Formats: sequence, C-alpha cells, structure tokens
Amino acid sequence: MDLDQPTLPLTGDVRIPLLGFGTWQATGEAGYEAVLNALDAGYRHLDTATMYGNEKEVGRAVKESGLRREDVFITTKLPPDRVGRERETIEASLAALDTDYVDLWLVHWPPSAPGDSIPVWREMLAARDANLARAVGVSNYSIGQLDELIQATEETPAVNQIRWSPSLYDRHTYAAHRDRGVALEGYSPFKTSDLSDPVLVRIAQAHDVSPAQVVLRWHIDHEIVVIPKSVTPERIRANFDVFGFSLTAEEMRDIDALAG
Repeated sequence: MDLDQPTLPLTGDVRIPLLGFGTWQATGEAGYEAVLNALDAGYRHLDTATMYGNEKEVGRAVKESGLRREDVFITTKLPPDRVGRERETIEASLAALDTDYVDLWLVHWPPSAPGDSIPVWREMLAARDANLARAVGVSNYSIGQLDELIQATEETPAVNQIRWSPSLYDRHTYAAHRDRGVALEGYSPFKTSDLSDPVLVRIAQAHDVSPAQVVLRWHIDHEIVVIPKSVTPERIRANFDVFGFSLTAEEMRDIDALAG
C-alpha cells in the first residue's frame, strides 16, 4: 500500500491507515456516492460490515474509483447471528465487495453464548490462513474477552474496534491494548464528544481548524485508528483534512483529561 498518510502495523506485514471512512447507515446510492467521495478526498481505508447492508455499494465505489485494489484497505465484520456460518459469511462478503480478500475481518460483537467465542475466533483465523482476510480481529470486546482468545489460541486479534473519543479516553484500556499488541480502533468519535467543549474550541482556534478535526487528530497522534462517517461531501473532505497540523504534548494531555 503506497500511502503518504500515517499507518499502523498490524500482525504480519499488514498496515492499517490511521484514518478510515466509516460507512454505517450509508446505504444504497447515497452510500455508494459517499464512498466514492471519500476515496476522491484521499481516504484509503473503508470500514463496512455485513450488518450494514452496503458491501455491494462499497465494492462498486472501489472498482469505479480507478484505484488499485491493493491501495485501498477494506474492513468488514461478522454479525452475531452468523456464528457457525463464518466461512459462508466471509465468502458472501467477498462476493458483494467483488474482491478476493478483505484487509481486515472482525467479529462484530462478542458471541452471546459463552462457549462460542473460541470456535468463532478459530474460524476467523482459518479464513485468514486461507487468504480470505489479510488480518483478523474483533469489535466491542473487553480486555478479559481479548485475553480469553489469546490464551486459548496463542493468536492475538490484530484489532479491537470499540467506541472511543476524548470523553471516553481511558489510559488503562489504551495501555492494555498496547501491551497485548492489539491495535485500538475507535468508532463514533463525534457522537460521544462535546464539540463545543472550551478545551476543544481553544485548541481548534490555535490551529485554525474545527473541534471535530481536533478530535480526529487526537486519535491519530495517539496512534488510535479512527473511522468518522458522513455522507456530506464537505464534511467528508473536512474529516480527511487533518494531516496539516499536529497537537502538542500539552494539548494531548488537556484533551485526555476531558474524560474526567
């Protein structure tokens, strides 16, 4: 992947762009247009899921963008109701996305039946070993749930995608992922942020950017993958325009402190 934007190494030789484009609720023609706009703006990391019902539109946008497949990082996810049908699900995702592989496949939510976690994880690993996914990981898992997988299989999830923002910042959770070699990927960066918070406003003014751009840059400077979503072309571009500044150590500490 030839990129001039920051990436994070995952297991193997896989690198994930720190800034991605979230596609939850972006469906149909509007979803297709949003992904095309995102790729045009410079995003090279797309996050979808079987549950989102938009893999076909995501795949079509990638094809029609003119970009090489290897230059776009694609994530999709296994829904909870597909436990026991993992291989069938990834094959359906690949068919919808019109690609031979995804870059990252995640377990969308921990299985509700306690005994299912390890078998599901083994199926994810089998899909990776069959080259259907370059890396595999999880979403919405606790540290204890991560440890259960690691202890049972000696295979660490490449990524754990969880809800994350300055107000949810927890240094213990952050450190626990880093200690285990699991990349932390945050979703809903704005939903749980107060963009009118005086700290964010002050820092935004200092860099001549918006509070939303500060929130995204805070993730990137922490080396936390972040996947803002929007279907508005202007917002899509603004969310990508975060590489022209970085936050000072003091600003990072001030933002970390918003979690109280």
